[in-house]
Amino acid sequence: MDFEAIEDQDGVRCAWNVLPSTRIEATRGVVPVSTLYTLLKDRPDYPPVMYEPVMCKAPCRAVLNPYCQIDVRGKLWICPFCLQRNQFPPHYKDIAQNNLPPELHPRFTTIEYGLSRRSPIPPVFMFVVDTCLEEEELKALKDSLILALSLLPPNALVGLITFGTMVQLHELGHQDCPKSYVFRGSKDYNVKQIQEMLGIGAGIRNQPPGAQQQPGQFAPQQTYGADRFVQPVEQCEFTLTSILEQLQRDPWPVPNEKRPLRSTGAAVAVAVGMMESAFPNAGGRIIMFCGGPATQGPGMVVSPELREPMRSHHDIEKDTSRYYRKAVKFYEGLAKRTAAAGHAVDIFSGCLDQVGLAEMKCLVNWTGGHMVLADSFVTTIFKQSFQRVFAKDDQDQLRMGFNATLEVQTTKELKVCGLIGPGISANKKTAIVSDTEIGVGSTSAWRLAAVTPQTTVGIYFEVANQQSQALQPGSRGLIQYVTTYQHSSGQYRMHVTTIARNWAEGSSPEVPASFDQEAAAVLMARIAVFKVEADELAGVLHWVDRMLIRLCQKFGDYRRDDQASFRLPNNFSMYPHFMYYLRRSQFLHVFNSSPDETAFYRHCLFREDTSNSLTMIQPPLLSYGFEGPPAPVHLDSVSMKPDVILLLDTYFHILIWHGETIAEWRNAGYHDQPEYENLKLLLEAPVDDAQAMLVDRMPVPRYVVCDQNGSQARFLVSKLNPSTSYNNASQYGGGGEAVLTDDVNLHS
Repeated sequence: MDFEAIEDQDGVRCAWNVLPSTRIEATRGVVPVSTLYTLLKDRPDYPPVMYEPVMCKAPCRAVLNPYCQIDVRGKLWICPFCLQRNQFPPHYKDIAQNNLPPELHPRFTTIEYGLSRRSPIPPVFMFVVDTCLEEEELKALKDSLILALSLLPPNALVGLITFGTMVQLHELGHQDCPKSYVFRGSKDYNVKQIQEMLGIGAGIRNQPPGAQQQPGQFAPQQTYGADRFVQPVEQCEFTLTSILEQLQRDPWPVPNEKRPLRSTGAAVAVAVGMMESAFPNAGGRIIMFCGGPATQGPGMVVSPELREPMRSHHDIEKDTSRYYRKAVKFYEGLAKRTAAAGHAVDIFSGCLDQVGLAEMKCLVNWTGGHMVLADSFVTTIFKQSFQRVFAKDDQDQLRMGFNATLEVQTTKELKVCGLIGPGISANKKTAIVSDTEIGVGSTSAWRLAAVTPQTTVGIYFEVANQQSQALQPGSRGLIQYVTTYQHSSGQYRMHVTTIARNWAEGSSPEVPASFDQEAAAVLMARIAVFKVEADELAGVLHWVDRMLIRLCQKFGDYRRDDQASFRLPNNFSMYPHFMYYLRRSQFLHVFNSSPDETAFYRHCLFREDTSNSLTMIQPPLLSYGFEGPPAPVHLDSVSMKPDVILLLDTYFHILIWHGETIAEWRNAGYHDQPEYENLKLLLEAPVDDAQAMLVDRMPVPRYVVCDQNGSQARFLVSKLNPSTSYNNASQYGGGGEAVLTDDVNLHS
């Protein structure tokens, strides 16, 4: 079974592609019935159809799909989920077996509808800018923001908030005399206060009576009095550029041995309050730039005193951080409000120290926004990552969707346990919702304020059939994913994917033969990381080990008390490797990572597809040598040889490692001599491949070039299985550099 071809067609990877027919058999399979679903998978050969979908009667509301039974004579169709009979609408009167609409063709298991409904306003982008920066940092950030204005659609609405000791909301309607509203950074402003101070809200309408919507255009803008602060790019670009160019560092003096007074929490509160008051349930993003931690007001993460260090994982675990719990509670409250209003929050950090991402992560994770961790706003990592947020498709539209809702429908034999990914519950309780919760459960619908073609969620199910309820031979379980979102053109669209998987007896060989070990590893990794957010690491590691042992007991072939006899089927053989590297990964272990870094790593794992997630769990390693073309090698210390070049892709880092001999030849300049052309080509090959990896990744990875025994070689050594360590170097042989570690060897 070609799992990648199915993913290209429908954006779905299933852990099991044949379903065990009873609940007890599904439980014995260890890995739950689950799927990884990419909501807006790129399908350039299948453009959207511009008409309304045909839907089943309430309360089912499933969408017509290729698995429906149809009666072309009676102009009827039977819903495979609830078995209700439905009449085709009048414009389907010419339907026949040789004249079917696209949604009934077998190859249209995924289809996108362009709905007649349009958003009353274009996408809104609110920039929230930290001014407690060094001059060089602030200049680089201003240049990036001015460039971003040229990447936005001309009709997109933009606004600007700057913050330091005070928070300033800038008016964009006055070209001659720039004005701004100033808020105290030490005060927590609620929605009502913000509405009263700014004169915005549902009671205020700025639309003149009698204004008509032009065909194909956005509806008249109902901004509830906020048009002074948020205006279309084409109207305010000059004003906003002037404000940005004249933007100065925060003027508040910073005494020695103190941090700047930075009001991050108050700035986010003002942005969220204004957006939810003026643009409720309209597509929008709050894009925040942080150059340091919040040191005053709501959401502060550290005191202004430099002698007080930033909280560590140990402080959080022992509950000795004075501000952590209060800050998390504050940002979670804002995240719920933001997600409910349909707005996403992006956070770009440009600081060598922490900025408080661990406290603010819910703002991003619950709304589907981006999180980028860079050392500085001057770096390429920040600049290119920021530009890629505004990437466009062939129609010159932004490659992002806004204000999305994902609903899942299943046949009665399956129940929905939950979702792990960038979204929150839409609190839709239906008959298919399971009592067992995995991730965000107790619902069959979720809200994702922003989605991209890469956004991938993990959805978990349980088999509802009891032992006594045998299924008909050849019957199938159906799952339908319905994503309704606002396209960047303003049109609402509905993206529908319907998949069917056969049922089989638990003892049937079809079930293990259908196992997708890559998808299963990613889905189990998401559960483990979701657990470790709330539980102790030791308990989660024990759970990972126990699940692996049970899986090997169930599907492995072995003789009792004979370790050498153990064998796993080919489609299970890599699963223990994935679990081994997951156990050692930065997703579970927090040693040598700050709380901010851990929040960033886990955020990326929860939103990426199968391929990228596997790259994070078990990074691919390519070896370049004179003996042949580049070849993948084991992520193992035996691969570190003096006469090869290694290329490692961890998703967050792309590293080129030169063996000792290769480095000596390069330093001696042999590659510049004509007779050593092959050495020059060898040195160039990994660089070219690395550049290809950097082209479209978001966020942009850190690019590292190092030599054997160099300080930055630690990025590679820390990922390797220590087949040759300081205490067993002679045991395994096969060359390679000894690794100084007490970690368990995968093969021992």
